[in-house]
Amino acid sequence: MATTDRDYYELLGVGRDASDGEIKQAFRRLARELHPDVSDEPDAQERFREVVEAYEVLSKTETRELYDRYGHAGLRGGGFQPGHVDFGNLADLFAAFFGDDALFGGRGGGRARGADLAATVEIDLVEAAQGATREVPFEVAVTCPHCGGDGAEPGSATTTCDACNGVGRLQQVTRSVFGEFVRTQTCPRCSGSGKRIEQPCTRCNGGGRVVEERTLAVEIPPGIHDGQRIRLGGEGHAGHLGGRAGDVYVEVRVRPDGRFVREGDDIFSAVELTITQAALGATVTVPTLEGEEELALPAGTQPGEVVVLPGRGMPVLQSFRRGDQRVLINVLVPRHLNEEQRRLLHEFDEHADERTYGDEGGFFERLKSAFR
Repeated sequence: MATTDRDYYELLGVGRDASDGEIKQAFRRLARELHPDVSDEPDAQERFREVVEAYEVLSKTETRELYDRYGHAGLRGGGFQPGHVDFGNLADLFAAFFGDDALFGGRGGGRARGADLAATVEIDLVEAAQGATREVPFEVAVTCPHCGGDGAEPGSATTTCDACNGVGRLQQVTRSVFGEFVRTQTCPRCSGSGKRIEQPCTRCNGGGRVVEERTLAVEIPPGIHDGQRIRLGGEGHAGHLGGRAGDVYVEVRVRPDGRFVREGDDIFSAVELTITQAALGATVTVPTLEGEEELALPAGTQPGEVVVLPGRGMPVLQSFRRGDQRVLINVLVPRHLNEEQRRLLHEFDEHADERTYGDEGGFFERLKSAFR
């Protein structure tokens, strides 16, 4: 699904200060109006995709904050990709976004979607630049292999639920001056399965699911930012009675690196020179994300100057571009001098004039260039 450049708040018809509840309510209303199951308008499908994309962004704190600050460009730079939307069933769509009881009180057949899982991994800044693979262990509910998920001991008899007649749902019709209202809920007697189990599975005690240890290899893309999440579709808890599995969301935490400060896709580092190195010029070793590198600095290098190493910053997510590394120059001023050193400095000062120091831009101009 391609991203849209329309304003997401405008698409949902809410203000920028809308609460989470207002955003959810607006999406539900528009989804019911525009879903292909309901609407016959020729552009309903495209409008529905835009509304779903808007809700994906504004319903999550991290993507909403990114969008509010930087707009669509910030989302693309942050690696946001809208998810796939299945138009086949409106009830499934609402269950995926809001839970299994979001539409008309429940879903038929008891085939409830499995719950999502959350995990966290930590990587170094260099690993965030190069990409990494992490093994993530977690406990997950999976379909019981003994009974195949139906909760009955293999070979045992099952009967049709006499409360719902095998439908798995109970409906209650209420009449009022405004018409008839139908309330649907999962059958409490059979938990939505439509059948009664005479002999529960000895492995899962009739639940249809068992918990097992699982480890997933998570591919972390180069350029990922601290706090971003990776979605692993269908790797979460198994659904009830054959319902689709939930997802796993892996939050990536990037450990601070004492050598660098990251700003977006650029990184900043510093190098220290003595006053003689700054005055005479020097070749120094600076750290980069690929290792140490020799940097030649000319005579007369000033404190606060910034040397730009193009393309040595962080990779831009889902792009071939890279940010830059900006090296800030700090000149060390001697704190303790012996008598001979003082004499030499006084002698140097006596021979210095305006030309010795020159004027190629003040300190504050150089400082501002560092942040630019």
